[in-house]
Amino acid sequence: METRELILIEHFCTNHEIEFSFIDSLHAFGLIEVIIHEDNKYLQQEQLKDVEKMMRMHYDLDINMEGIDVISHLLKRVNSLQDELRITQNKLKLYEKED
Repeated sequence: METRELILIEHFCTNHEIEFSFIDSLHAFGLIEVIIHEDNKYLQQEQLKDVEKMMRMHYDLDINMEGIDVISHLLKRVNSLQDELRITQNKLKLYEKED
């Protein structure tokens, strides 16, 4: 497994000055995937943006894990609906050009 694309959770927590239990809680809620390789726990680089967003929600806005879970699911749904709308608008533009 390529560990170059993985971030060691211990280093991440140290650099961001957060508790390791926060990452464990995110994982327990199914909000992030933790990869275990050679007795070390890692995050994927693609998850960093989301983890940092969730950190700000929790530490800066004092939102609990249940709230972060709800907000994350709502944001994913909004993004999905925006993608759907964009696709529909592009299809409509094709029909408008034919007229």
